[in-house]
Amino acid sequence: MNQNASMFGVALIILTLIVAVILGFMAGPTSPLTWILLAALIAIPFIHRKVAVKGFMEWKDEYSVGIDSIDEQHKKLINLINQLQAALIYATGIEFEREALDAMVDYTKTHFAYEENMLEDNDYPGFEAHKAEHAKMIAKVESVLAEYEKEPETAMQNAVDYLQDWLIVHINGTDKEYCDYIISKGVK
Repeated sequence: MNQNASMFGVALIILTLIVAVILGFMAGPTSPLTWILLAALIAIPFIHRKVAVKGFMEWKDEYSVGIDSIDEQHKKLINLINQLQAALIYATGIEFEREALDAMVDYTKTHFAYEENMLEDNDYPGFEAHKAEHAKMIAKVESVLAEYEKEPETAMQNAVDYLQDWLIVHINGTDKEYCDYIISKGVK
């Protein structure tokens, strides 16, 4: 189901509950059904918030690679992915979605360049493989951008899903592989 239809469905449910509550109070405020419907109406924003939050990423200490600058960049990447998720959940419009996607791509390239320079400057033995993984991820994101031009909604969901999975796997995988080596070179 697309996001607009989902938001329309929620709005329809809210409108139906409002009408039912008003009719219930007009018929007599002593009916327990009226109060149950009123409670359901009041609970909708809280339920929506709980459901929406499940799609957002949260920084965990276990993601830390022990290098402050890299950890801060990873936190910013998580924030940017969450902005994409917010654009998707709240159907903010193509302009905001595109800005969020572009910001994510631009910052990812900046982070990769920083990380690659740090690895190269410290003669990290796995530098070429790490750089190749970055290139593979950028190619995937660029294919998502191309898909976005044709099918924005599907592409946004694909981008969010891919980026959430990829970032955690990358941090806990290849980034954790270099951290001991880089820290031993005096980088903090």
